[in-house]
Parts: sequence; structure tokens; C-alpha cells
Amino acid sequence: MSYKKILTIQDISCVGQCSLTVALPILSACSMETCILPSAVLSTHTAGFTGFTFRDLTDDMPAIKEHWMKEGISFDAIYTGYLGSVKQIDIVKDIFASVLKKGCPAIVDPAMADGGKLYSIFDMTYVNEMKTLCAQADIILPNITEACFLTGVEYKETYDEAYIEKLVAALHAIGAKTVVLTGVSYSEDKTGVLVSENGEAKYYAHKKIAQGCHGTGDVYASAFVGAFLNGFSAFDSAKIAADYTVECIEKTHGDKEHWYGVKFETCLGSLMKKIGLI
Repeated sequence: MSYKKILTIQDISCVGQCSLTVALPILSACSMETCILPSAVLSTHTAGFTGFTFRDLTDDMPAIKEHWMKEGISFDAIYTGYLGSVKQIDIVKDIFASVLKKGCPAIVDPAMADGGKLYSIFDMTYVNEMKTLCAQADIILPNITEACFLTGVEYKETYDEAYIEKLVAALHAIGAKTVVLTGVSYSEDKTGVLVSENGEAKYYAHKKIAQGCHGTGDVYASAFVGAFLNGFSAFDSAKIAADYTVECIEKTHGDKEHWYGVKFETCLGSLMKKIGLI
């Protein structure tokens, strides 16, 4: 496997084990040169902390891209996470067109909603712009709530396989190529991920942990990208990422002082073994 240079674009919470503070170490552990473009800098993440600082870097992003182009810098993959505005989505689309090597994957985690609701700062204007980014991506990684907003399909907490098939078909209809749909649960004790590409869908069920942890979506997406860029199929990458994320949650449960994220660092060796790097 050749040494790859990947760019990940998302915010950075200085404390809180999410976004870039998750993506950078996980992708680096997966044996890739990991370059970053922070969309914002926060003192902590926003879930449970109060009085956090926030610095919007939207206006810096185009100049950073222009400098890369001047230096002849390009990337073997681009992976996007949380983007804070419509303007940032437009900038990312320009980055896809400018510094992503031809034929290399653009991977989008449309991080904007959960539990049937959009995050508080977003509206349907943002959703509609995110649709256009997903249409340009080679792989998207939405949860069910995000998939529903992207497609207009009614959100349901209880559903069957026919509902998920309808949802995935609607995602392909907006232009999504490979769909990795997370949080798909057909029973109380299991959840899983469904991967749909080239007219074929595969489902992987794994252990369901009742108590969620902040940042696990970023852990999952980063591990998926790390496996995929090491030559695994989308489905096998989805399985590796799911098992790794569960392991991270299990390592964290029981530590009441560590409520703000998962101890993903303690499991990096396991991820590297799953990928075959050690």
C-alpha cells in the first residue's frame, strides 16, 4: 500500500475528543500523511461544556487553498466532517475541484443532525447545500436522521428493511454514489451499518450499547476512512470501523470523569491490527 496524503476538513475542539482531535490521530495511526484544514477552533466541544470559545476560520479557508495550489500541493483523498455554514460547504466544493487528485475519493460525513432533529445552528438552506456536496462525493456516511433530511423521507425511530431500502434509494437519487448508512437497528440489542454501492446493499449488525458517547460518529468516520484508504472495500471498512467504535465505547464506560468523549487512543493498536498494519 503506497503512502497516501489525505486532507480532512472539519472544526477542531482543543479539548473534547471529536472532529479533528479524533481524525488526525486515527488517520495518522492508519499510516497516512494527514493534513488538516480547520473550519473553526473551539476551546472545547459544545456538548456539556459551557462558556466555550469559538473562532470561525471560514475567511481563512480560501487563502489556504490558494497557497496549496501555488505550491503544487494535492491530495490522494479528502474527508469532510462537521462544516459550520453554507459558505463553508461552497468552499469545500471548490477544494474538491482544485486540490483533489483526479480519480481519488471525496468522502463526506454530512454531520448536521441526530435523533430526528437538525443541530441547532442549521436550517433547510444548509441541508439543501449539503445535498449538493453529497452529490459530488464518492462516499457519504450519514446517520438515519441526516439521511432523512437529505432526502425528505419521513424520520422514523421504528422501521423495517423496506424503509431503509427506500431511504438508501433516495440517497442514491440525489447523486450519492456509495452510501454508508450508520445506526441501522432492526432489534433492541443490535445496531449496525448498511453499505450500498453498485446496486448491491450489505448489512453488518453489531453490539448495541445503550449509553452513547459524544464524538463516536467522528471516531467511526475516521476509522472507516483509514481502513478504506488502506485497500479495504467499503463494506469491510464499515465493519472494521463499527467494531473499533464499539471497543472505544466499552473502554470508556465506567469512568465517570471521562464523560466528554471516548478513549479512542487506548484502542488505536487494535485498529492497526484490524487493518493489518501491525
